[in-house]
Amino acid sequence: MNKIIFALVFWLTSYFGLQAQEFQGMAVYQSKTSTEDMKMRLSGNKDLTPEMQKTIEERMKKMFEKTFILNFNKTASIYKEEEKLDAPTQGGSGGGMRFMASMAGGGGTYYKNVKEKAYTVDKEFMGKEFLIKDSLPNLKWKMEGETRVIGGYNCFKATAVRQVSKTDFRNFRPKPDDKDAKKSTDAAKPADADKKTNFMDEMNIPKEQVVTAWYTPEVPVNQGPENYWGLPGLILEINDGKTVILCSKVVLNPKEKADIKASTKGKVVTQAEYDDIMIKKMEEFREMNRGRGGNGTMQIRMGGPN
Repeated sequence: MNKIIFALVFWLTSYFGLQAQEFQGMAVYQSKTSTEDMKMRLSGNKDLTPEMQKTIEERMKKMFEKTFILNFNKTASIYKEEEKLDAPTQGGSGGGMRFMASMAGGGGTYYKNVKEKAYTVDKEFMGKEFLIKDSLPNLKWKMEGETRVIGGYNCFKATAVRQVSKTDFRNFRPKPDDKDAKKSTDAAKPADADKKTNFMDEMNIPKEQVVTAWYTPEVPVNQGPENYWGLPGLILEINDGKTVILCSKVVLNPKEKADIKASTKGKVVTQAEYDDIMIKKMEEFREMNRGRGGNGTMQIRMGGPN
């Protein structure tokens, strides 16, 4: 408890000390999502050759390991994936891979204004531009009192329970592989129904998750990666049990100042409206790919052998 009180005092002292100057900072984050559960399901799929499995795993790694830049001042920030020159996707699974990549935390510029408790993010999806405007999530952080050092900064632990996005592919979990139940279901199917199924049919999405954050009062802004905010110091690490977002570099008052403002491009929608559009498109992909061959990522059966 004494550590938390000290951290709050330190944050308040540092924060008010910044009011007289045009403060700005930059942080680099590495985002990595574990794909071990999906790899295990792939390894038991008799319809995939070793070459196909290797290709899929490489593309999954590319989707779920990304670098982001957070530019921030006292009240606002912009968070954007680091630009890279990527080779065009090859093969018939390109559409499915691009679709899932758009659901894996990347794309667009995420603007947060913690004073107004609002965010704006521009997204391009299926050839259309959207501008999502909504309120920041009200995360009820619990101060845990534990400490650690990240990149030379003294950090404190906090946890919160948050609702899970149904349109973020990083939250998807393979369903338990209940072989007995599967055999029973297969026995009840008509003979012509034994076809490869869209792997999306075998995925679960939890309703909520516990998120662990590590923040440092030594950088006195209540900012963080993605839509995380609300702690008395910059969040240097986020862990939701599957995805870890870790800060690898912090630069305070850089020589080149970033233009921290919201995008204005795209059709204005709320987060709920955008999610509805995404969910409908997911259903279209599911129906379009159900019963097709298994050589595309959106058409892979994630279950083990019969």
